[in-house]
Amino acid sequence: MNSIFDSLRATGIRRGPQRLAAGIGGGLARRFGLNVWLARALVLASFLLPVLGVGAYLVVWVLTPWQDGSIPLERALGDGRGRR
Repeated sequence: MNSIFDSLRATGIRRGPQRLAAGIGGGLARRFGLNVWLARALVLASFLLPVLGVGAYLVVWVLTPWQDGSIPLERALGDGRGRR
């Protein structure tokens, strides 16, 4: 299981320090070189897709690392490494 979390960290996507809610739009904008407001608009537009948009956002939310490398799902599962 640790290799999954390590590979998520290796993607380079992190929740941005300039976040409005969970930081997903900011993290995607930083990783892909987009304007942060464009990324946020695309995330919001994805919510128009029934179930898929919100469901995908929740999955991304629990799997996207914070700036310090900790991942919410990893912490919820009780991984003893505690990256914070």
